[in-house]
Amino acid sequence: MGIHDWGTIFSGAFHDFHQAWAAEIRRSLNGGVLPDGYYAAIEQITGGPEPDVVTLESRSPAWPSDDGQDDGPGTLAVAEQPPKVSYTCETHKERYARKTDRIAVRHVSDDETVAVIEIVSPGNKDSDRAFRSFRQKLDVLADCGIHLLVIDLFRPTRRDPEGFPRAFWGSDEEALIPAVDEQKPFSLTSFRSEGAVAGYFEILGVGDELVPMPLFLTPDEYIYVPLAETYAAAWQGVPAQWKKIVEGESA
Repeated sequence: MGIHDWGTIFSGAFHDFHQAWAAEIRRSLNGGVLPDGYYAAIEQITGGPEPDVVTLESRSPAWPSDDGQDDGPGTLAVAEQPPKVSYTCETHKERYARKTDRIAVRHVSDDETVAVIEIVSPGNKDSDRAFRSFRQKLDVLADCGIHLLVIDLFRPTRRDPEGFPRAFWGSDEEALIPAVDEQKPFSLTSFRSEGAVAGYFEILGVGDELVPMPLFLTPDEYIYVPLAETYAAAWQGVPAQWKKIVEGESA
């Protein structure tokens, strides 16, 4: 299924889809994508209107399987299998955790948050204040060593004229960061947020199919998040009248 242009319908429609997509991503991660010792939960990290999909590492011992064997999937090692994306960038700057901010991103169960999947909504871009708050939220998470996957399926605004990756990353490595354009206005960005920060990017357009994106669980290991499958599953529940509007504008 190709990506739709959600900017052609009122923002409440995407809010509804956002909720369903986050739930499908959570279901997929917990259904076998994440290895033993990790789980995903839906949470509002900073009290915003949209939920994030949060990946946590359990501090309690994992329950053994019935046959005593570990049947969980494994992670991929960066050194052996680098993430397959169109663009990558690594900064030489080091990020240091700000301990006073760690409480803001810790799960209520006290298990350790290791990664957050953020689906950008229109409200994140509709004002300077909203965009600044969004940037600050991601900065806090990254500074705490939380790995990020940011999905932006909305066209750039004057606040991110060349797309989210360049707006977030800053100017130091801008020449290495892909820019969106009229034909390819959407972006998928995965950040390894510990030590020297690395970015992994895809730039997509209306009608393109979403690709699996890496989500880091440690600085050296990652999984792929099945974005296309979960998007299609969430699309099934969109009201027919909304589908007609979105499909009619994006055909």
